[in-house]
Amino acid sequence: MPFHNALLNFMKGAKETTSAANTTAFGILLALSLAHMLNDIMQSTISSVYPILKDGMGLSFGQIGLITLVYQLSASVFQPVFGFYLDKRPNPWFLPAGMFATMTGLLILAFAPSLNFALAAVLFAGIGSSILHPEASRLTSMASGGKRGMAQSVFQVGGSAGFSFGPLFAAIIISPYGQRNIAFASLIAFVAVIGLIPVCRWYSKKLKELREEASKPQAVKHSLLPKKTIIFTIGILLVLIFTKYVYIASISSYYTFFLIEKFKVSVEHSQIFLFAFLFSSAMGTLLGGPLGDKFGRRYVIWFSILGAAPFALLMPHANLFWTCALSMGIGFIISSAFPAILVYGQELLPLKLGLVSGLFFGLAFGIAGIASAVLGKIADANGIEYVYNMCSFMPLLGIVAYFLPRVRTLQAASKTVYEK
Repeated sequence: MPFHNALLNFMKGAKETTSAANTTAFGILLALSLAHMLNDIMQSTISSVYPILKDGMGLSFGQIGLITLVYQLSASVFQPVFGFYLDKRPNPWFLPAGMFATMTGLLILAFAPSLNFALAAVLFAGIGSSILHPEASRLTSMASGGKRGMAQSVFQVGGSAGFSFGPLFAAIIISPYGQRNIAFASLIAFVAVIGLIPVCRWYSKKLKELREEASKPQAVKHSLLPKKTIIFTIGILLVLIFTKYVYIASISSYYTFFLIEKFKVSVEHSQIFLFAFLFSSAMGTLLGGPLGDKFGRRYVIWFSILGAAPFALLMPHANLFWTCALSMGIGFIISSAFPAILVYGQELLPLKLGLVSGLFFGLAFGIAGIASAVLGKIADANGIEYVYNMCSFMPLLGIVAYFLPRVRTLQAASKTVYEK
């Protein structure tokens, strides 16, 4: 597979005369981060307008969970599919196509008269996310110049910041005026497409270079990691993603309802509190990758999930001020995990970056969707506060990070061979 070998050498920095720092394409990383931010502003607008959809369509909590389920499944099942396909047949123009799919979904949602139309809308929006995340994450690795943790954090912080701005956008632009103002969110897609044009051109140039390299003898490092070790490690990472995103789903989907029910705050104020949680999550994402580059991804993963447990256990019993403060602490700590988890998985399977990215992003979205649907049913039966007390124990499952192997040590035992 000569093209894959050339791609692997490119991402490993095979040319010894060029330092990783000099090959880091910061302009491309920033453009990808901006696109991620704009995409996730549009995506997070969906959950932010749940109270408007609930009142306007007369929906139950279970139906709100169903909307989240359809959205998250469309944004999860297709991610590894697109990732696998684009690993084999890379296409620079898939990223703008994903933005247009998201825009279509938001336009449908703005004028949706019933639950069925809302489900169709979030299906389109989810497909847009399925295209963007694995492909942009793979391009982030290509542009990293060897600093893959840092690059993933730059990419991820854009998404986390965008997801945090969604509730603020909804509170200012949508909630005071009604459902049809959701259409304004679709205008963001045009800005995102413009920002992706230089990325598409850069990617086209790199693909041409890689195809030229594919015809030459390649120095390729083959990992000696046992297959059982890789499978076991991926399994542990998936458990950690499950732990993180079940808990995150309880906040991102139902935090506004929890604050309205327990503290009698307004919809607009609850969206501002949700913004505070999501913005702190963005800041945590920014640190996770560089810390993993410096100290090892295993330690960052261990601390970020298990370290949030004390805050999560306290939050359901706190007053309004401390609920906000604790949620920000939880968001900051727990969100530092994902860049480290993603790069850890990519280092296990360096020739399948799109597939790994799609699998991890897709699993995160899928778990969040299923969890939202299940938690919605539990909330209908037992109340929102019951859900928060139950989910507060989820971060304790972060203890399984103890069993992650030290991948850097294992990968040091590798061999280099020459292939055509």
